[in-house]
Amino acid sequence: MKINKIVMLFCLVSASIMILAFSSCVSSGRDGDLTLTPLPSITVTQNSPYKGTPSLPVSSSAPASTPASAQASVSAPASAQASTSAVSPATSAPVSENETMNIAVYYLKDKNGLYLVREVHKLKKTLGVAKAALNELISSSPFTEGAYRIIPPDTKILGINIDNGIATVDFSGEVLDAQTGSGGESLGIQSIVNTLTEFPSIDAVRFTVEGSVEKAIDWWGHVGLYQQPFRQDLNYVYEPPVWIITPFEGQDISPGFTLRGSARVFEATVSYRIRDEGGTVLASGFVTADKGAPDRGEFISDISFTPSTGGEGSIEVFEVSMKDGSDLHMVTVPVKW
Repeated sequence: MKINKIVMLFCLVSASIMILAFSSCVSSGRDGDLTLTPLPSITVTQNSPYKGTPSLPVSSSAPASTPASAQASVSAPASAQASTSAVSPATSAPVSENETMNIAVYYLKDKNGLYLVREVHKLKKTLGVAKAALNELISSSPFTEGAYRIIPPDTKILGINIDNGIATVDFSGEVLDAQTGSGGESLGIQSIVNTLTEFPSIDAVRFTVEGSVEKAIDWWGHVGLYQQPFRQDLNYVYEPPVWIITPFEGQDISPGFTLRGSARVFEATVSYRIRDEGGTVLASGFVTADKGAPDRGEFISDISFTPSTGGEGSIEVFEVSMKDGSDLHMVTVPVKW
């Protein structure tokens, strides 16, 4: 009997020791602070038809008209066109009546298939540059042969609201009257998005019609706006093959500068020359874009040169013909030093 009692007592003591040991391993809020933290949830969405476009939820709230402070904060684009003048740099200074600015807009063209054309237009300077760019896209005539507008010309911009890099554009109902197929709808949407994302303060764009996402959601009846907001995509911009982003027109580039631009050229090779106002070549060379044709790539390089005494000149950027060595797709931007 005594032996049984001793054995039972021993078992009870052993059990107590095991319980205490386990309790010391799992403390609550003290010492080890062992806490079970749930893993974050991961949502997988279907890829957008536009490269780099996230599939984000669409808000049903109507955008407010852009307040003056919001419009003024949209900086003018620091990009450049394909001919002789760069897009105007950012400014927040008061605007005089005689000042102008260069704005990039994107049109459609159908030549062996649909694609986009980038043009730079000179407008009267305004602090509301985003709205001015869209109005130009809607109402102006492209100067590229065969390029055309797709947004109905009686469309009104009721408001633009920019929040955390996303611009919400509220159109009047006339925007839905465009007649186009699915290819034209995709590129038409992208023409608006690319025009607005030229501005550094705009990363993505979403649309409403008369304050409503529901009215806008089917857009022109083929692609729709189910993948809003949309981001810039230059892959279907075939003309011009080359343009300059920096330096901009009239920029002081001495004693060196960063040459940056976009190109769709053979083997991604972009050549450049710096000339003084008399035409003398001060520096020349080439840079390589991150993609070659048929893709579009970006090029960027720090360039040094010895300025002449004239104080003015130009930068030429072009593709060298593999056939005869001639200069193709020449872009010229006047600069100073």
